[in-house]
Amino acid sequence: MSVFSVEFKVRDYECDMQGIVNNGVYFNYLEHARHEFLLAKGIDFAQLARDKVNLVVVRSEMDYKASLTSGDQFIVTVAFEAVSKVRFGFRQQVIRQADGKVALDGLVIGTAINERGRPAIPEGFAERLTA
Repeated sequence: MSVFSVEFKVRDYECDMQGIVNNGVYFNYLEHARHEFLLAKGIDFAQLARDKVNLVVVRSEMDYKASLTSGDQFIVTVAFEAVSKVRFGFRQQVIRQADGKVALDGLVIGTAINERGRPAIPEGFAERLTA
C-alpha cells in the first residue's frame, strides 16, 4: 500500500483556549491532504464537481492520540483502500515531526454521487488511486 503525505504547521488560530489544536481542525487537515493526494494521482476534485460527480464523505472515524500545539510541524498521511463497489476509504494519520508521535489515526469513508444523486464511482477511479 502506497502512502502519500503532506507537510503542515499548526497556526495560532487553530488552537483552542487550552493551547491545543481544536479537534474539529483535524478534519480540515485530513481533507486538504486527501485533495492533494487526489491531485497527485491526476484526479481534480473541483473538475469532478464541474462534471457533476461529487465525492462525499459518508463516515469519519478519528482516534485522537496526542495533542498538537501552535508551531508544531506535522505530516498528514493518506492511503487509499477499496471498501465496497460504491465506497472507498482513506486511512490517514497526523504525525508530529519533532518526535514522530502519532497525534491522530483516522479512517474516512466516501463515495461518489452522480447528478441523479446515486452512488457512481467514476470509471478507473480506484485503479488510479492504488497505482
